[in-house]
Order: sequence, then C-alpha cells, then structure tokens
Amino acid sequence: MLKYIIKRLLIAIVILLGVSIIIYSLVRMMPTDYIDNKYAEQLNTGSISQEDIDRFKEMYGLADNSFGGIIKGYFNWLGNMLKGDLGRSFKYEKPVGQVITENMWISFAIAIVATILQFLIAIPLGIISATKQYSVADYVVTVFTMIGISLPTYFFAAIAIKFFAVDLGILPFGGLISATASYPDTFLGFLEKLGDMAYHLILPIFVSVILSLGGLMRYTRTNTLEVLSADYIRTARAKGLSERTVIYKHAFRNTLIPLATLLAGILPSLFGGMMITEQVFGIDGIGRLSYNALIEGDIPFVMGYNMFLAILTVIGTLLSDIMYSIVDPRVKLTK
Repeated sequence: MLKYIIKRLLIAIVILLGVSIIIYSLVRMMPTDYIDNKYAEQLNTGSISQEDIDRFKEMYGLADNSFGGIIKGYFNWLGNMLKGDLGRSFKYEKPVGQVITENMWISFAIAIVATILQFLIAIPLGIISATKQYSVADYVVTVFTMIGISLPTYFFAAIAIKFFAVDLGILPFGGLISATASYPDTFLGFLEKLGDMAYHLILPIFVSVILSLGGLMRYTRTNTLEVLSADYIRTARAKGLSERTVIYKHAFRNTLIPLATLLAGILPSLFGGMMITEQVFGIDGIGRLSYNALIEGDIPFVMGYNMFLAILTVIGTLLSDIMYSIVDPRVKLTK
C-alpha cells in the first residue's frame, strides 16, 4: 500500500505540473487581461493614455504575450509557488492564499450540507427505484432524475427565487445576512447572526441538492440492479430470507462499493465552491470570487485557485482508490 501511495504521489506531481502549464497558457492567451479590463473606461475617456497602460502591464508582468513571454511568466510563477508564494491577487489586492482561506469556508458549509442531504435522499430513492423496477415509483424517480440532470443551475435557481422569494415571500433573495440586520458583539449576537446566515442559505442549498440528486440516484439504481441479479442474492432469497433483509443487508452493502469512487469528485467540490449558484444568489464564496477573478483576468488568483482544486482532485482520487480497496477486499493496490 505504501509503495502504491508513493508512486501515485510522484505521478500526481507530473500531473499537477501539466495542469499548471495548461491553465497558465490559457489564461495568458485570453483576449484581454486585468489591466485592459480595469482601465478600459479611463482609456476611452482619455483620462489615461496607452503608454500608462503599457507601463502598468510591464509592472504586472503582462506586457509580453509572445510565446517566450508566456514561458518566462510561467517559470516566474512556478518558482514563486515552489517557495510557497502564490502571488498577490490583482483584483482583491491580497495574497492569493489569504483570499482562498478566508472565503472557502462559506462554500464548504453550503457544499457539505448539500452533499449530506444529497446522499441521504438519492441513495434510498435509487434503491427503491431498482427494487420496484418498472413500477410507478421507478418512473417517478426516473423523471425526477432527468429533470435534475437537464435543468441548468441558473434557470432552476431563478425559478426557485421567483416562487419562494417573490411569490411566497418566505425565503430571502440571496446574500448571507439581512441588509438591515445589526448584531451585538456577544455570544447571543453570534448565534442570531448564524441563524440569519442559515436562513439565507436554505434556498442555495435546496437548489444544489435538487440539481445534484439525479446523477447519484441513477448511479445507485444501476448499481443496485446489477447487485440484485448476482448469484449470492438469489441464494439468499432461496434460503428464505425476507426481501428487506436481502436488500438492506446483502445488496445494500455491495451497492455502496462503487460509490466510493465518487470521493474523487466530492473533495474538490466541497472546497471549490459552486460558481453559478453563488453568483445567482450573491454569496461571496470562493466560487463567486473565482468567477469574478477569471472575468477580469486576475492571473495570480486564477492560477492559485485552480491549482488548489487540482491538488484536491489528486488527493480525492488517491483517497478514492484507497477506500475502494478497503470496502472491497478483492481490489488489491499493487501497481
């Protein structure tokens, strides 16, 4: 196991290096950059000259967009990263690491609650759909799955806001706390603020859960149907065991084995934020900040954020492989 982990970590270093090269090249080849976006209006009004913009670009290391300039800029960024310096965000005017650590926790709170609810709802529904194949319940779950997979986030979020916030008026439009709220600097005030934040996050979490149920339900249904056709399930039924015991003691445990592979994608999603959801609901999580940074060509932040996600993905993939070998003894990690 240790040999396997070391080998995977060495491969991960090569993967992360390749990812960083691709991301940096794509960002540098964008038609505009941070300086162009920031001073576009001043340039049009004549309050700043093109020479001034060129000097700013030189100061930020964005003047040379040739192949050689991009290579030079990448190795400068790589050298700083190896020293533990992700650079200073152009847009947020803070160290990139500080911006990420300060703003990822609200995204993590939304994602962890949504993920827990997703698993608690999707897995039972997937099992019910499989055990009652071609029944009304199966068709209802299938339709619900297709709706969840097909609806874009911004569209379903707009419908949810219209219904719950505008028509019914029972939930807020967005944000984290009420605009007119003022909380005393006490423990009671902290609890009131926490409750207000939880109230504002109901709708974003609801949207996230509904839209993420479909894939997991379909995955669970397919795995369960495969397990139910196995020989040991027929043997268990032949022994006279109740259908409930067959499904939830024998089939359910083996149905969960392939779900261990989902860990590879869950880890980066927990800390990476939900870019579109946060944008629609006006939540200043790491997803929304990264979207705004990308739009404005904030190279240090875009690089730091994407490398953060890439590292989480590599770690998630490794943990997924290890978990798979633990829950399924037939899998041996020897290569």
